[in-house]
Amino acid sequence: MRVLIVSVEVAPFAKVGGLADVAGALPKALRRLGHDARVVMPLYRMIEEDPRWQLAESIEQFEVQMNPNWTKSAVFKETEIDGMPVGFIGTDEWYDESVDSGTVYRPGGMQHLFFSQAVLTAMEQLDWIPDVIHCNDWHTGFLPLLMREKADKVWDDVASIFTIHNLAYQGEFGLEVLDALDLPHRLFNSEQVEAWGRVNFLKTGAVYADRVNTVSESYANEIQTPEFGCTLEGLMAHLDSMGRLCGILNGIDTDVFNPATDPDIPAHFSAADLTGKKECRAKLLQEVGLPDIPGAPLLGVVSRLSSQKGMDLMLKAAEAMFSLPVQLIVQGLGDPALAQAFSRLEERYPHNFRFVHRFDAPIAQRIYAGCDGFLMPSAFEPCGLGQMIAMRYGTIPIVRSTGGLADTVFEGHNGFVFSNQEPMELLAAVERARFMYQNPDPWKALMLKGMNTDLTWDNSAWLYSRLYQDARSARGIVAAKSA
Repeated sequence: MRVLIVSVEVAPFAKVGGLADVAGALPKALRRLGHDARVVMPLYRMIEEDPRWQLAESIEQFEVQMNPNWTKSAVFKETEIDGMPVGFIGTDEWYDESVDSGTVYRPGGMQHLFFSQAVLTAMEQLDWIPDVIHCNDWHTGFLPLLMREKADKVWDDVASIFTIHNLAYQGEFGLEVLDALDLPHRLFNSEQVEAWGRVNFLKTGAVYADRVNTVSESYANEIQTPEFGCTLEGLMAHLDSMGRLCGILNGIDTDVFNPATDPDIPAHFSAADLTGKKECRAKLLQEVGLPDIPGAPLLGVVSRLSSQKGMDLMLKAAEAMFSLPVQLIVQGLGDPALAQAFSRLEERYPHNFRFVHRFDAPIAQRIYAGCDGFLMPSAFEPCGLGQMIAMRYGTIPIVRSTGGLADTVFEGHNGFVFSNQEPMELLAAVERARFMYQNPDPWKALMLKGMNTDLTWDNSAWLYSRLYQDARSARGIVAAKSA
């Protein structure tokens, strides 16, 4: 099966969050199953200027017809990584982000409209029409619409999948986005693209795609409720009732996240030989300048600083946690108010806490490898990769039971779990972890449970294969009815 995965961030080329990891790892797993899976993403300046990628120009220049009065020039370049073709679409604006900016995202929706239209145009130019287009998050929400409302008939039999990585980010704009693509306002008036008086990219993708999925089974159920549905719970429940919504848990790239080979950690280790983890712990304490408090587990956090990630909850419980005692390292960027609070916390508890206020992938790896436990007290978590990476490195997760965390971490089996967003419940889970930490044999058993868990993409890729086939079957039925 020909599968084209479309994403605005793909690891290792450009990464802001978990979306990049998924878009980089899933196609490799699909190719292992025999599919011709390829990826296409924007050509950011930082990619074009990086000699590592050895880009080849496949289409020197082509025209992207946005509307009768607006045509954009574009280029298409390609490379391969681990045998997987990756395509890049560039133009004369929007994609000038550098790696130093900390993000590849900029305000507005026009660049995403262009990218969606350019993907279809480029594939036609290359004469490579996939069986399935797999769209990811709101930025690609207009692709399924374009395939049905505007594109050439060559796309009629191509199925579309739309994956929701985080329903909280929906991409909401005015009617100008329809005008930019010369699309009729009836799409807005008939509520196919409208939500609460705005053109909603995420709703558009969910309405027009043949199948919709989220990145865990629990999150697929949660988004059908007012608490997690972000005003689209009715649509999500409707899709579920029609058999068009499901959840498929993400995996991680276990070749990249491998404590036996990771170049960014000071000592290697494995489930068969944990010796190196002790050295990783000692070197991490030394690196951040924390003393080694006997009997205190070292907990880590690698996260965006936001209330969604439970950072406010952790701040409320911090003083009580330190009194147990435990030690804590938090690395992340995000909400300035939370960053200031963490800086003040470090001043008050210099022996218990360190705040690493920057994006630094190698330090993140050393936190995963060197800590004893890993905190994820998320308010909601569509999937979560941190808990999987932590388990891979023998670092025991302490999580709130929500979304993908509920699907991967189980009390007393491979981690510690609490239910409600209450500081005392978080504290109780940390207390249980600290108690277990005092008993080396059961603690080691928990570590090994996590390290020996199958966290690869293989099972998830197989489930995506089934979803693709289901979408193709549905597209065949639709095509027959409209013929």
